Amino acid sequence: MVAVGLGGSGAEAAPGGIVERVRATVHGRGGEAIGQLALITVLYLGYRVGRMVTADDTVRAFGNAHRMLGLEDRLWLPDETALQSVFVRHDSFAVPANFYYATAHFTVAVAVLLWLWMFRPEHYRWTRNLMAALTAAALVVHVLVPLAPPRMLPDHGFVDLAAVHGQSVYGSAESGGLSNQFAAMPSLHVGWALLLAVAVVAATRTRWRWLALAHPTLTTLIVVGTGNHYWLDVYVAIGLLAVAALLHPKLVPTSATAWGIMGPVAAKPLMTS
Repeated sequence: MVAVGLGGSGAEAAPGGIVERVRATVHGRGGEAIGQLALITVLYLGYRVGRMVTADDTVRAFGNAHRMLGLEDRLWLPDETALQSVFVRHDSFAVPANFYYATAHFTVAVAVLLWLWMFRPEHYRWTRNLMAALTAAALVVHVLVPLAPPRMLPDHGFVDLAAVHGQSVYGSAESGGLSNQFAAMPSLHVGWALLLAVAVVAATRTRWRWLALAHPTLTTLIVVGTGNHYWLDVYVAIGLLAVAALLHPKLVPTSATAWGIMGPVAAKPLMTS
């Protein structure tokens, strides 16, 4: 889990300082908060509706899945079943992994975005922009390349661990509902996790900030180990995020300074939007 309370001055880190900062933020920027919530809600609903375009494209989704495995084999990528076998053999890994997959994606995103909005609004803005860009790009790929996840390919040795342990958030492929299970490419779980970790590292100055990178690392192992994504889903998500970052007009200088490439970083005080 990403630790979102890292960094800042000693006054800010104190419970009283945090409470006062939250009160000042909410009091002075309540209207902005409502606007941001509405924007994120509209973007999310648009994404969910867009995903449904290929929700029934079973033939293409499974055809692409078999071609994906063939491509990974030609690229000498590791076999996903080798990693998944660890989770299959050990319920003590599989059960918490399924829970993490089902819950951490949104809870960490909400926590980090809320913290950035309150305490590091300058970092919140580019994080929000990159998240929207990455999600929009992922939606395009979902529509163009419907892809059945590995857990739907038992003939290749994959296991749907969430279904085995009764923790599935999807149900069966034939159950319908507002979920497109053929949207494995790319992995937004990994893309979001990496973006949020980078945002925490860039927005803080404590030596412990690097622990935030544990979130995308753990997420990668879990999405592949539970049979929800292929390795290429992960690489494509990272590639799309990198392209979005390069195209962002003001991101590169800010991030380079924050990561120590262009000089020491100093966490800025609360700024008005």
